Amino acid sequence: MTPKEVLDLAKKNEVKIVDIKFTDLLGTWQHFSVPTSELEESLFEDGLGFDGSSIRGWQAINNSDMIVIPDPTTAMMDPFMSVPTLSLICNISDPITKEKYSKDPRNVAQKAEAYLKSTGLGDTGYFGPEAEFFIFDDVRYQNDSNQCFYAVDSEEGIWNSGNSGRDEEANLGFKPRHKEGYFPTSPTDSLQDIRSEMLLTMEAVGIEMECHHHEVATAGQCEIDMRFSPLVKCADNLMWYKYIVKNVAKRHGKTATFMPKPLYGDNGTGMHVHQSIWKGGKPLFAGDGYSGFSEMGLHYIGGILKHARAICAFTGPTTNSYKRLVPGFEAPVNLAYSSRNRSAAVRIPMYSQSPKAKRMEARFPDPSSNGYLAFAVMLMAGLDGIENKIDPGEPMDKDIYAMGREELANIPTLPGSLDEALCSLEADHEFMLKGDVFTQDLIDTWIDYKRENEVDQLRLRPHPYELYMYYDV
Repeated sequence: MTPKEVLDLAKKNEVKIVDIKFTDLLGTWQHFSVPTSELEESLFEDGLGFDGSSIRGWQAINNSDMIVIPDPTTAMMDPFMSVPTLSLICNISDPITKEKYSKDPRNVAQKAEAYLKSTGLGDTGYFGPEAEFFIFDDVRYQNDSNQCFYAVDSEEGIWNSGNSGRDEEANLGFKPRHKEGYFPTSPTDSLQDIRSEMLLTMEAVGIEMECHHHEVATAGQCEIDMRFSPLVKCADNLMWYKYIVKNVAKRHGKTATFMPKPLYGDNGTGMHVHQSIWKGGKPLFAGDGYSGFSEMGLHYIGGILKHARAICAFTGPTTNSYKRLVPGFEAPVNLAYSSRNRSAAVRIPMYSQSPKAKRMEARFPDPSSNGYLAFAVMLMAGLDGIENKIDPGEPMDKDIYAMGREELANIPTLPGSLDEALCSLEADHEFMLKGDVFTQDLIDTWIDYKRENEVDQLRLRPHPYELYMYYDV
């Protein structure tokens, strides 16, 4: 869509408000709105000013002026606003030099796509995330110097299977047991209509969808799958995905979260990411190697496995991410690859023998990720594997969780904490700097922000379970 076509779209839909959206460093959509009188073709060149010092991890207060430049190809009617509202996703630029901002995640993703083309290895990196989430009926939390608690509740929760009758005149049962949510029909699955509404809303904003279903955990764990698309487009779609999931849930008086591990004792929330490289309309990962993979595809996997611990700083970017990455809950902690083995960090799906379906699946990311940065760092790691012909080693086709300590001793593992992942990123990020895709400034800012605002803050606070274990020492 061109700027002129955006103006025509706005006129056709009698738009009153234009919503200006951009993604901050951590992956949250930020926005402000302007009247349609501001919507002129020059807007797509000149942009609009805002205070970059008020955005997490961005500018200092003495250098705060920044410009948002709307991307006309992202124009879409917002499906939730009562006033007709046109949504535009924007890039961030310096107001003086007009250069794209190095810590704008969307710019990082665009540079990753450009770097792929510059290598001559391929022209398109396709990504397909499976972002899981929970739908709860109530969430409460508090942190003070003398008390701390959290509580989430769901009418689907197995803990509501007794006589509580929560939200029901009579308790009707049909609560998914732990690890048994995948995937019985209604009435056990009480969220079919809500997920259908989410999927149809996603289609209304132009996302090609594939399916939706209840996930493994009790208490409303869900998954809606979108069709793969080029890296930047896929990250744009993921932002819409999260926005739609949360707002449809709110419309039904519920709350949705992409937090990786909100429940103890059941599966956490992952975001398996399918990836492949194409050139000239042809898939490059299909071949006559293991599981029908090409040498290029296996080297891509080699790069992912080699750099996985550093990658985790962006694909498992929260302290809570590492509550999910523990053995026994379908979360891969050992760095191996396989075809049908879901306990491996990387899987080669075998649903279809079509060359177009050949892709690898990274199983360790979670949806607290900033999609622009997560997809970009995985692409850069995979390309490093191709460029340096990194051997992924032998596949692991047996259940890793059932292996003994001696067998596991030779298999490298993912970090056990966000701090470990940040240390790995400090030690291993040269592959990310190629093509100026990630800058040293962005990496340093990410590490410093995460340590100061997340890792250290959690370290300082007593945990409620510590009182249970230690109060009587």
